[in-house]
Amino acid sequence: MKFLCLVCADSEIEATLSKEDWKTIDRDSMAYDKQLEAQGNYILSEALQDLGTAVTVRVRQGEASVTDGPYVETKEHVAGFILIKARDMAAAIEIAKGIPLARIGAVEVRPI
Repeated sequence: MKFLCLVCADSEIEATLSKEDWKTIDRDSMAYDKQLEAQGNYILSEALQDLGTAVTVRVRQGEASVTDGPYVETKEHVAGFILIKARDMAAAIEIAKGIPLARIGAVEVRPI
């Protein structure tokens, strides 16, 4: 089965991280992707560009509205995704537990 691991980061925690902290997270993230690939669980992953590049589109009763930025009532924002293969949800959850950005945010796991 395929699962999408939607990686969400906490903006407040992000603001406290040093350049060294970010280097560690980047290094750990790349290493984890390689580990998943070696295990046959990795399909694709991407980080998203800065929040300032986001646009939110909604259509209500045939009318579209476009809002700059992510427009959600939360301090967490979508930072990227990892598309994985796993035998079931339990295995996908175990994989998601290893995602380095889960240390400063959350990972939502959904079957595809």
